[in-house]
Amino acid sequence: MIDDYITDVLLRDLVGHDRRPVSFLVYLWLAAEQTRRGAAVQISYQELAENIGVSKSSVQAAVSWLRRRKLLSTNKENATAVPHYTTLTPWKAPTRLKSPRPR
Repeated sequence: MIDDYITDVLLRDLVGHDRRPVSFLVYLWLAAEQTRRGAAVQISYQELAENIGVSKSSVQAAVSWLRRRKLLSTNKENATAVPHYTTLTPWKAPTRLKSPRPR
């Protein structure tokens, strides 16, 4: 299930306002894949570009833009490792843990 915010707001923001349609495609693909896997997505720029159907340099620019906009976080084990991508949803309130009720 895709969050309504992604199609109602983020699409217009990234494609119309920022003029970065590949950023929207990268975010959408990573969000869907993260949902399918239930975890961060580890994928190279080249593999991501092939999955989306755009150039590797477009994906690199999109990832950079999404990180700058705080819509994507990356984590690498070392400088040359393939990164793990986590899509972020800053429009949602953080989930709070419920404290147990005293009995």
